[in-house]
Amino acid sequence: MKCTMNSKTIPTFGRGLCAFLLLLISQAWAEAPGNSRQTHTSASHGANAIIAGYEFSHDSNEFKTQRRYMVSLPEGYHGNTRRYPVLYVVDADFQFQHVSALALHLARMGKIAPMIVVGIANQGQSDYLYTTTWKSDEGEAFGGADTFYRYLIKELLPSIDGQYRTNSHRALAGYSLGGLFTLYAMTQTGSPFDAYLAMSPSVWYDKMHYIELLKQRLQKAPIQAPLFLTLANEQEMGVDELVSALEGYDKQQIHWQFKQYPSENHFTTALPALNDGLLFLSPDYGLDGGEMLALGDYRAVLDYFANRKANWAGFHIEWLQAYQFGKYLFWSKQLDKLDEILAAVKKEFPDSLTIVTVQLAKGFNIKGDGARAKALLDSVAKEGEASPYWHREMSLYYQSLGEETKTQHHQQKALALAEQYRLNTWERWELQ
Repeated sequence: MKCTMNSKTIPTFGRGLCAFLLLLISQAWAEAPGNSRQTHTSASHGANAIIAGYEFSHDSNEFKTQRRYMVSLPEGYHGNTRRYPVLYVVDADFQFQHVSALALHLARMGKIAPMIVVGIANQGQSDYLYTTTWKSDEGEAFGGADTFYRYLIKELLPSIDGQYRTNSHRALAGYSLGGLFTLYAMTQTGSPFDAYLAMSPSVWYDKMHYIELLKQRLQKAPIQAPLFLTLANEQEMGVDELVSALEGYDKQQIHWQFKQYPSENHFTTALPALNDGLLFLSPDYGLDGGEMLALGDYRAVLDYFANRKANWAGFHIEWLQAYQFGKYLFWSKQLDKLDEILAAVKKEFPDSLTIVTVQLAKGFNIKGDGARAKALLDSVAKEGEASPYWHREMSLYYQSLGEETKTQHHQQKALALAEQYRLNTWERWELQ
């Protein structure tokens, strides 16, 4: 079966390109004024919006028009001064919401490092086709990948780096034709990205010429950035041929991993593939308390965490790791070594000392040992003054003593900081 567009024929593949266009047209018709079956005039009246990200626009010299982008910040971003890795996602109108939600969830659950997610929006379907492909005999509807790439490196990335606390780690993710552009960016000399997630990429484009582009690039120099490549239960994508080509290169030339999803189709594969791609970049990131017990004493656990610093996004002891580490220290009866343990944390994970100390104080508050809780909190008082969780544990300590004025002071401070740092609702309720 073939479909026709701009007098050119394109092979059917997975989520067929023309089927996708028809889907978008039907959705646009259904959402057009006058075509809605129901009118919800008061559905949001009095409701609180749950905000996961924001859309912005800026002028582009490369495109001679405005371009849009979307940004989701990691939890806790406004409560610290750390710099974060950035995940850039192509085709943001289609992909941004579930990708940003997934990144937030995995970081919250201690599976990956927190990161900023930036959605690279396209200006409609024709713009998507144009910007994700290079010039070929497919027709004038294609061929703007070089302009799109220049826009990213000259305009969007500098803008993001200027607005947010980013570090040097940038991953690029794309699906379908967005996946093809992700692969294209990987072959560009001096690419600013240091990781690539290509989900069901349209390697079929231009008679699979991408395989030759990759060959030419690897003849110049190895590609140091890791690649996670996926394919759903679909045919004629060209991914199998790309995998065969990649198998001909050794690990010194390119580091890659391929995963197929036989129970998914071209429409459904993006989310599970992105999940696994993020885990690929942060393998074995976190541990629960039981896994820490299996490792042995605290030194083995801290060594495990230190080894995770080699992951794409590095490693910090976040709130869940600190919580699990605190439980582990109580379970393993290493509380007599707390001074030694906290000294090691301060030396190796200085940004995490306060959160680890607060979690330990929480354990002592729960066990009714307020004196030890207070001593721990006092040891990080300077940094703790800026932590809502430090104030929460201080309020619980004073509550145990019946000192209502100090209890209320610290509780109100905890809630005020939660508001200032724009903590999510689950975190605010934890502080109640």
